[in-house]
Amino acid sequence: MAVARKQVKSRLAELREEVKKHDRLYYQDAAPVISDREYDRLYRELVDLEKQHPDLVTADSPTQRVGGKPLTAFRQVSHLAPMLSLDNTYSQEEIADFYRRISRLLPNEKIPVVIEPKVDGVAVSLLYREGKLQHAATRGDGVLGDDITQNIRTIRAVPDRLRGSAPPKLLEVRGEVYMDKRGFEKLNQERKQSGLPLFANPRNAAAGSLKQLDPQIVAQRPLGIVLYGTGAAEGLDVKLHSQVFPLLRKLGLTSTEKWWVADSVEKILKAIHELDSIRKDFPYQTDGAVVKVDSFAQRQKLGFTAKSPRWAIAYKYEAERVETRLIDITVQVGRTGTLTPVAHLEPVFVSGSTVSRATLHNEDEIKRKDIRIGDTVVIEKAGEVIPAVVEVKTAGRTGKEKRFRMPETCPVCGGKVVRDEGQVALRCINSQCPAQLKRRIEHFASRGAMDIEGLGEVMVEQLVSNNLVHDVSDIYELTSEKLAILERTGEKSITNLLNAIETSKTRPLWRLIFALGILHVGASASRALATHFRSIENLMSATVEELQRIPDVGEIVGKSIHDFFQEPRNRKIIQRLEKLGVRPQIEPKKEKTDSAIAGSTWVITGTLTKPREEIAELIIAYGGKVAGSVSKKTSYVLAGEQPGSKLEKAKQLGIRIVTETDLKKLLGR
Repeated sequence: MAVARKQVKSRLAELREEVKKHDRLYYQDAAPVISDREYDRLYRELVDLEKQHPDLVTADSPTQRVGGKPLTAFRQVSHLAPMLSLDNTYSQEEIADFYRRISRLLPNEKIPVVIEPKVDGVAVSLLYREGKLQHAATRGDGVLGDDITQNIRTIRAVPDRLRGSAPPKLLEVRGEVYMDKRGFEKLNQERKQSGLPLFANPRNAAAGSLKQLDPQIVAQRPLGIVLYGTGAAEGLDVKLHSQVFPLLRKLGLTSTEKWWVADSVEKILKAIHELDSIRKDFPYQTDGAVVKVDSFAQRQKLGFTAKSPRWAIAYKYEAERVETRLIDITVQVGRTGTLTPVAHLEPVFVSGSTVSRATLHNEDEIKRKDIRIGDTVVIEKAGEVIPAVVEVKTAGRTGKEKRFRMPETCPVCGGKVVRDEGQVALRCINSQCPAQLKRRIEHFASRGAMDIEGLGEVMVEQLVSNNLVHDVSDIYELTSEKLAILERTGEKSITNLLNAIETSKTRPLWRLIFALGILHVGASASRALATHFRSIENLMSATVEELQRIPDVGEIVGKSIHDFFQEPRNRKIIQRLEKLGVRPQIEPKKEKTDSAIAGSTWVITGTLTKPREEIAELIIAYGGKVAGSVSKKTSYVLAGEQPGSKLEKAKQLGIRIVTETDLKKLLGR
């Protein structure tokens, strides 16, 4: 017996080392020596043997990368060296200005710079002490970040111990966590089949994964990491940034595949163009090139501005555009009955995902661009997220292309369509339209509304098709018996959905108001209504005049709210929601009227370190208001990474633009 146990321990040790070796060859060296099938056989043998002998499982086994116990929240950790964001530009002339500027600051010195890919992922910092991973953190505000160590450990490319017999005593290493482009496509297919909302792009998917409190969920996501720089370090003998890349690989850390060293504007721009020509072959998305002074001594002389290093700049490529053929135009009916034309395209890969559909907005837009069925069109992802048709290649027309006309009746229910005064869109006015019902339920369950996970497009389609829901209140009468008749609904998914439905019963009042899908009422107006009326009953009985006096409401929105609650069917749904146990929380009035932002109006844009809802609630708690669009009344625009058109409008209007760090300073946090 003792001999057999000794053999088991020996085989376990052998398998662990073998799997670790192949993980290193595949993820860190990009030089696998066995097939995926052979690797899976080794890994499965290890898993099975550990199941048979659970007392012999070790903490450093490759099988333990599935993640630990779920967290209740992320704790904050300090970066030993600040993680600063970079200035960025879309202009090659500004890249030239950058190099001329640092040349003036360091006269009579030769200044080599490194050009490397700007990975479109989530910035992280890993801290190794005596070669062992101590913790991993997000960028956060640059000084404090979320401790995501458990989640990072699930990424096989991240070693628990650095390679080599004499690793640095302390090493803070910086990089980006990304989602593999092919893995992203597969993940979205799986989510679609499960009725879950799709991720917009690989970066959002990576960010959402790292924010998971359950590391076992993270372990199922195809995450990778690219490490490209250092923060604080002890026992590290490097003087140039270009020496960092081979050093990281020597230590067993995954680094960028390609970089250039240049000492003139011409060479810098040449490297940027070369990177652009090969970056689509990388397993991760890139949205630009980073230019950094190579010498650490020269970096120290150049120093920093208040927000960014003077020795680095990011050049961002224009949104990728590709040509494809427009096969057909169909019309989609939204939750408020709006008819939206949708382009069906020959599938084409653009900015990290395969695109086969794109919005055409409305009939006026189609006429303005003269878009016809059969055309060769140019598409891009606006903000690298939303596919849009930006141009028609009219020179390639054959005469067989067809003009498109919007239908005179609803394409789903055949009901009457109208064009409201002052609007460009047509709208189906049949409240019983099945398409509207599906979109209303999807909206009701969406993350920004009642946040019912598992109630996505596929699940809603099944619920409506099987006559299980006729309005949003029917959601709260679903049972495991009713759900069991649907396709792809196992016991676990049914339990999770019913738990999510139960949890949604006590969402804040503003979320319920927003979830009802009242025409023209967005999240900002919903917050204002909840703050003023304090209950759904008070809101239902409000007059048009009362409603129009509320900030973010006004004449059109006020009338829309009043009309909604005068409709007997809508009042009946709300009464039924209450009967079925929906009890929205009434948030206490806790605004700080003496704060620095009291009375100010904010617009939030871009990707932030926390969900927008959480940041909006913080602003409101300190007496500010949050609006959905930029206007002359806007006091501040809070801009995160990849801000959209709201930022440009704010600049045009001269509105103050702030970062999350600026907000914290204003709040004295």
